Amino acid sequence: MPIAVPQEILDALTDVDMPRLQPEPGLTETVTAGGNVIPVHRSRALVLGSGAAGLRAAVELKRRDVDVTILSQSAWGGTSACSGSDKQTLHTANTADQGDNFKDMARALRAGGAMDEDTAYVEAVGSARAMASLQYLGLPLPQERLGGTLRYQTDHDEVGRATSCGPRTSRLMVKVLAAEAIRLGIPFFNLTTAVRIVTDGDRVTGVLAIRAKDRTEDNPLGLVLFRCTSLVIAAGGPGELYRDSVFPNGCFGSLGLALEAGLEMVNLTESQFGIGTRREGFPWNLSGTYVQVIPHIYSVDDAGNEHHFLGEYYRTTQEMASNIFRKGYQWPFHATRMLDFQSSLIDLAIFREGQKGRRVFMDFNRNPLPVPGDLPFSLDRLDEDVHRYLTNAGADHALPIDRLKHMNPLAIELYRRYKIDIVTDPLEFAVNNQHMNGGIAVDVWGRTNLTGIYAVGEAAGTHGVTRPGGAALNAGQVFGTRVAEHIAGSAEPEASDTPVDQAVAALQAILRPEGGLDVPSIRAEVQARMSDRAGILCTPGDIAEGLAEARALTARLRAQGVTLSRPSEAARALQWHQMALASEAVLAALNHFVENGGGSRGARAICDPNGDALPITAKGPLEKYRFRSERAEDMQNQILVRLEGTDMALRTRAIRAFDESAKAFFERDWPAWLTAAIYDR
Repeated sequence: MPIAVPQEILDALTDVDMPRLQPEPGLTETVTAGGNVIPVHRSRALVLGSGAAGLRAAVELKRRDVDVTILSQSAWGGTSACSGSDKQTLHTANTADQGDNFKDMARALRAGGAMDEDTAYVEAVGSARAMASLQYLGLPLPQERLGGTLRYQTDHDEVGRATSCGPRTSRLMVKVLAAEAIRLGIPFFNLTTAVRIVTDGDRVTGVLAIRAKDRTEDNPLGLVLFRCTSLVIAAGGPGELYRDSVFPNGCFGSLGLALEAGLEMVNLTESQFGIGTRREGFPWNLSGTYVQVIPHIYSVDDAGNEHHFLGEYYRTTQEMASNIFRKGYQWPFHATRMLDFQSSLIDLAIFREGQKGRRVFMDFNRNPLPVPGDLPFSLDRLDEDVHRYLTNAGADHALPIDRLKHMNPLAIELYRRYKIDIVTDPLEFAVNNQHMNGGIAVDVWGRTNLTGIYAVGEAAGTHGVTRPGGAALNAGQVFGTRVAEHIAGSAEPEASDTPVDQAVAALQAILRPEGGLDVPSIRAEVQARMSDRAGILCTPGDIAEGLAEARALTARLRAQGVTLSRPSEAARALQWHQMALASEAVLAALNHFVENGGGSRGARAICDPNGDALPITAKGPLEKYRFRSERAEDMQNQILVRLEGTDMALRTRAIRAFDESAKAFFERDWPAWLTAAIYDR
């Protein structure tokens, strides 16, 4: 018999209150640069970002007696604390049900290609430890009565390694890690935006940030210098890069900041796109049970007419309904799933409705309408995998909303918190950008190409073309721990008081009192270009033209800068300057890939009249969307991008291999641990 979950339990898992920050330490030291008297804070390690990955790094550093400080643009305002899906996934080794093998899990993590094999093994073997430590801190991951962790299947996951606390899983992760950081007394500077990395040759010596509370007549921008010898970049992904985005507003990430510092990027061609509610309201991914309950999906034109558009794409009602269900665990768009009437044909259909100017909705009070001329929807007429799942879940209710109440009432509660009641009203949604799989290039310890700088979480380019749902949360926890181990296990370099005059001058050169570009125009241009020319469907011509336009924009920015009408806008102006740079880097990598024959894969379909793959609907082929298939050899390579002067320098390298036959031996290998040789000193 189903167990009714009390409202107070639903509330606790939906309304997750965050801990209160402790007072910031005072700043008594100053340095003068560019006519500014700038306050200074010193610590051995500095973490940029207060999401789950950054907090993990900070906590693990402090536990190892490393003096560490956290900087955050907005505490509890990033993707970890504000984003999710129906039952947001943490992806870890499954030791409770089918059993697992770290090598098998590593193979699954890298199955989409373009992922370093050693990184995949690091994430697999570290996953059990990451999950256990989160449980130790109080993360309420669900168990059955004998102690096994409850699991389910998710994107790119056939074994069932997913677990969840509900839609707020990553927020709950942030909560327990933040509480631990506060308990450990880690200094936390909130409302602080990092704007420039300071280096001495090829190693980090600090970060310039902007804080409104530090604006004075002698420091009109509110600059603060954070001196450090180790920097962990954990500022998330470039959420503002796309107009059509499910990221919370104000998520800029750190790709532009990193490019300016000379850091190398990898896999910027790879992102995730999928269906979700728009950021103008409450941005949220519509994966999992939202679609597994099989709601009716329709569009509305300007005249208010409804269109059962999916009925034009699938041959039978059973085929259409089964693929709506499969979007639950095949949520990200993937080019190959547009073929053979698979689930990404739905993404294509929704995208085309948007191009027609129509709005698309899910109605949980209606089952899907039948495909014209076919039998009506029935739970007894579904593909075997779909029927088996719903039967096992006990979801045999007449309407989607009742199936959702049974399978995942938290999915309903979540939208109610934002004044959207899907029990009574249809839910508007679209295809949006959701995650950057690429990022800053790192090794197996999270190290970048500049000494002392590390990257974790979405800022790091550790993922390949695809990844199992929830693998990003796991990667942030694993590498947050890894960078802490490496910093603590390495000899502390001598601190350097590198002059910051040049860094301050670079900021002043960008910010102009007049004659520069304005922030709204930069934003509109960048976001429109990325959504229109580098979304799920693009052509080689679109990409090349987009790159030319992006280069022209960054050239104008170098020549004219950004107009700053008042000091309070300085941080945002610098972030949009950096976002324009990140956009150029993404388009440069994508153009390089496509110019050299690269085809379609996880993030995008490269449409080409000479392509070998053709989506077909019930009404016939879609010649306009014929696309190139992915080449097998591209799965074994990565494209790296680095800013050299004013140009994006690109190179291709083979993925790092992992020898699965190599075996550790205790007595032989223990000395490397004891002497810290494992850290590649």
